[in-house]
Amino acid sequence: MTTPYPFTAVVGLDDLRLALLLTAVSPAVGGVLVRGEKGTAKSTVVRALAGLLPGIETVRGCRFACDPDAPDPGCPDGPHPIGGPADARPASLVELPVGATEDRVVGTLDLQRALSDGVKAYEPGLLAAAHRGVLYVDEVNLLPDHLVDLLLDAAAMGRAHVERDGVSVKHAARFLLVGTMNPEEGEPRPQLVDRFGLVVTVAAPRDAVQRAEVVRRRLAYEADPDGFAARFAEAEREVAARIAAARAQLPSVRLPDTELDRIARVCLAYGVDGMRADIVVARSAVALAAWHGRDRVTADDVRDAARLALPHRRRTDPLDPPGTDEEKLEQALAEAERQAAEQDPGPADHDGDDSDGDDPDGDGPPEGGGGGAPQGPRDGGGPGSPAGDDPGGPGDNGAGQQAANDAGSGSGPAADPAGQAADGSGQPGETGAEQAGKPGVAASAGPAYRTRTLRISARGEGGHAGRRSPAYARRGRVVGSRAPVGKLAGAPHLPATLRAALDRTGAEAALRPSSDISEISGMLRRRVRVAPRDLRESVHVGREANLVLFVVDASGSMAARKRMTLVKTAVLSLLRDAYQRRDRIGMITFRGADAEVVLPPTSSHEVGVMRLAALRTGGRTPIAAGLRAAAATIATERRRDPRRRPLLVLVTDGRATSGPDPLRLAPALNGVATVVVDCESGPIRLGLAGRLAAALKAELMPLERLQASVLPGPGAAPAPADRAYRRAA
Repeated sequence: MTTPYPFTAVVGLDDLRLALLLTAVSPAVGGVLVRGEKGTAKSTVVRALAGLLPGIETVRGCRFACDPDAPDPGCPDGPHPIGGPADARPASLVELPVGATEDRVVGTLDLQRALSDGVKAYEPGLLAAAHRGVLYVDEVNLLPDHLVDLLLDAAAMGRAHVERDGVSVKHAARFLLVGTMNPEEGEPRPQLVDRFGLVVTVAAPRDAVQRAEVVRRRLAYEADPDGFAARFAEAEREVAARIAAARAQLPSVRLPDTELDRIARVCLAYGVDGMRADIVVARSAVALAAWHGRDRVTADDVRDAARLALPHRRRTDPLDPPGTDEEKLEQALAEAERQAAEQDPGPADHDGDDSDGDDPDGDGPPEGGGGGAPQGPRDGGGPGSPAGDDPGGPGDNGAGQQAANDAGSGSGPAADPAGQAADGSGQPGETGAEQAGKPGVAASAGPAYRTRTLRISARGEGGHAGRRSPAYARRGRVVGSRAPVGKLAGAPHLPATLRAALDRTGAEAALRPSSDISEISGMLRRRVRVAPRDLRESVHVGREANLVLFVVDASGSMAARKRMTLVKTAVLSLLRDAYQRRDRIGMITFRGADAEVVLPPTSSHEVGVMRLAALRTGGRTPIAAGLRAAAATIATERRRDPRRRPLLVLVTDGRATSGPDPLRLAPALNGVATVVVDCESGPIRLGLAGRLAAALKAELMPLERLQASVLPGPGAAPAPADRAYRRAA
């Protein structure tokens, strides 16, 4: 087994190291989500953390790592006597792959043995393996939402609950949850990000000296992993001992009322929703105080905890650009300080509050003194590293972190989620001729509305769980049964299983397809024995996610300010609908003489909103070029992911004024479900979009019929339910 890279050998990434250490001290903080571009040592730092955690003792033979001094009374392998035989081992690091199934995560019940032998056999999953250790999820933004919900629920409650076909199993599942993600591959839902206690954004260092040191250490590690680890062995032991000491001190750390009031003021001033932010900041501040060897929380602890726990909680709209608002956070902290000073202008403290941040015992750690700055260790080489070991010097701290904050701030004119033009020019009253003379002017989008649900009418094979088109799935309405291929993967179909057992045993009174529960009970009383080959699993029909590819006409014929505003509003509304239905999206625009793939297929819906905001119009209408680009994009995506079905949404008035006849390109999109949104307006209509829809065998949708209802504002009554609008056969 290869020696892991030492935690204390990591250069920079101070916020990330501090967040991981706080979670190691207090798992109740709620885990860490690490956002960063590729090649920023996210996985390296997380894997190195496991070596610093204190070892654990487990009940001998227990598959759920029960503590022999406090065994879980509900352990499926129990009950265990207190103080029984035990085995010692290091804390585990369990990695959850992106392609993991729900059964692999929470465990599975052996239904074949349950039905044939009457034995409830439970096979533990990754949550059981991670108990009292670290659960690491790489590319957490690519996991299905229901799996992320399972992980976060288990991390919050400390227990995993498996319930399937009337049989339930519960077991302890307390672990440090760490997820990493690359924002280029799509942002997770804000609701999921909010469930992580701390979120840290990392980036590669922008300092040449620091970058050179990163390469130097990496080459030294690859040349001699054991020798390199030996250089940092003493520093690793110091940090491990400090984690153990902080865990022991954690219950005795006091949170004074003044600091609790400060936390509430900061969260109110920052505008977060709910109470989770207040609780996480309080727990993080207590963990910071324990990490620094103090017995009470100070104002500096609250400030540093807020920097790690609050910035990601302001993104309440899923189509808002991601990133942090450092200026808003500073204003919230300053406002909390001002209110605290007005309420308590005197020097006296409350409940022993030491708000000046000094270490009252004078024995704070050398890395950060008593202040507990969010950059973490201040001597450059990582927590507990020997002084002078990092040649980068003091300038190393946070070199890449500020760049990450700048890169993720979402500032700039293109970051407006509502699609507002930066210049604000153009009035609805301007004519098409006036606007056609301004090719480059970008129209603004209006308020989003609830669109009709565009679906692929043909039933799919359930490649990706979602909420759009009908498909065979592991969940949903039961439509039949089938013999499993290999191990039973879905829920058993009990009537079909009994029918197969009766047919096998030659019983004459076989169950009919319409058998009711009384007939089934009668067969059970005859003690029909079910063999493994009799098992049948249910066939479900649910919903799948699709690739929604927008092909938008941006030519001069669409340049009238009012028309382009309507088109942008429609596309913005469809983007929001695609986000809610868990689709991948792509966007192609065509104008002048060619088409451009402005957004390759991605899960980053917020990027689609920014591309839409920057969309400019003018020139001729090369519809054929847009269809050709769409066919090429779909062909490429089919090679990458043949299980995801595409849905093409063509937004145009059908007036082709450049290039070949678009009707000749229709065969290139044969078999692709298509909706043509007709943007033609006025009393006289040529119906060109209708001819194009007929050639593509697509559904024709006039722009004014796309809207189902207006999205309700805050405090308004909810909108009526969507009416399914299926593509014609």
